[in-house]
Amino acid sequence: MLDAVLPVAVLITLLASSIILFGAGAMDGPLQVALLLSAAFAALMALKNGFAMSSVADAAIGGVTTAMGPIFMLLAIGALIGTWNMAGTIPSVVDVGIGLMSPAWFYLTTAVVCAAVGLVTGSSWTTAGTLGVAFVAMSKVMGLPVEVTAGAVICGAYFGDKMTPLSETTILVPKLVGRGLTVSQHIRNVFWTSGPALAISLVIFFVMGLNAQPEGQIDTEAAQQALGGVFHLSVLNLLPMLLLLVFTVKQIPPFLALMGSALFAGVLAVFTQHSAVTAFVGEPGLGPVATGAKAVFSAMASGFVCRSGQPVIDELFTRGGMVSMLTTVWLILGALSFAAVMEYAGFLRRLIEPVVTRAKRRGSLILAVNGTGIGLNVVAGDVYVADVLPSRMFRDEFARRGLAPQTLARAVEDAGTVTAVLVPWNTSGAYTAGVLGVATGAYLPYCFFNILSPLLDVLYGFIGFKTPTAEQVGAPAEDAG
Repeated sequence: MLDAVLPVAVLITLLASSIILFGAGAMDGPLQVALLLSAAFAALMALKNGFAMSSVADAAIGGVTTAMGPIFMLLAIGALIGTWNMAGTIPSVVDVGIGLMSPAWFYLTTAVVCAAVGLVTGSSWTTAGTLGVAFVAMSKVMGLPVEVTAGAVICGAYFGDKMTPLSETTILVPKLVGRGLTVSQHIRNVFWTSGPALAISLVIFFVMGLNAQPEGQIDTEAAQQALGGVFHLSVLNLLPMLLLLVFTVKQIPPFLALMGSALFAGVLAVFTQHSAVTAFVGEPGLGPVATGAKAVFSAMASGFVCRSGQPVIDELFTRGGMVSMLTTVWLILGALSFAAVMEYAGFLRRLIEPVVTRAKRRGSLILAVNGTGIGLNVVAGDVYVADVLPSRMFRDEFARRGLAPQTLARAVEDAGTVTAVLVPWNTSGAYTAGVLGVATGAYLPYCFFNILSPLLDVLYGFIGFKTPTAEQVGAPAEDAG
């Protein structure tokens, strides 16, 4: 137990020291160093317990390879943000939004729209990286705090992600829990916590909107004129967004869908945003074909740089590029290296086992699942670890106590899936902070849905509300397969 606890203590100490010393700048390198040093210390503890150096190294590499899918998605999202800005896609959404929405309804509308998009796409990451970016830019134009807007984006995106059969985690968790649990059964049961959590969040966002005090005097027409002076705003600019939606409905793999939309937006920009593309490349002597090709490659690689001469517009839409995601990738690699060594050496299981055995009652057992999921998001830094381990560790105990598989699956999702975005070094938290340009600590207090979901799940467990038994749902109480 001491060998299992020590790496966690080192991790917490180094992470806390990084944040205290560097503040918001800790995300730019110090946190990554802390994670890799913690991974090295965990490896030393594994060697002390008799594991071979080669096997520990292979475990760390294996853990990192599990993040290849998310890493490719990160790079694709970076490319997409760059070309969508260059093509005027995000500026057009901002233009429409500031013309239609008032500050009083802005947060509420943001959460509702992101929930709807999350339901259609099945991905909180895609929602945050596309419309989420536009809403954050919109809030800057309207003089509203971006951290609240980011919270509204995350609340809506994660509700949609949990409530659709297109989501990876929504499909994964019922399979891990087993005992005949279907995805549709899982979604119906999760709604009893997710529905009220979102409803309460929407009420809070509505009240916050009514009391919002935009910084400075907002001149909507002036803002729209400024946008129109830089970009050619038309419905054509929304074609990359429509293409991404079509790809999603057709169930094209996420990386291919994002890269396809990004490339299409880059090519579209060459024809629809000639002046912005020419100013971006900054080489008047180049021919139109060379200028277009260079613009597309540059926007996808290092991001679009808006050179309008208007500081507010330039700051808003100089974004994106695969390069902008490399710090986040570095963070993910460090977190997963630590998690992989901890899991391979059996340290995570050693930490969780006492929690399982000491949870004697239904409420305390559900609390243990939620606490384990949140703890793994902090220690392991990856949502899949936080979903997989509790599902495996607790399913036998739930079966022995006659609790339905729906109860465990909901607890895993409410804690493991939903709270991952609240941890700066978690893959979800690092990604979301990176694409939205808002620090995790800044948006965390406004992620009401993500905070309420595990709280409601634990409350239901203690009072016995909507926590079905195996007998009630007809699931085999003793079969944990």
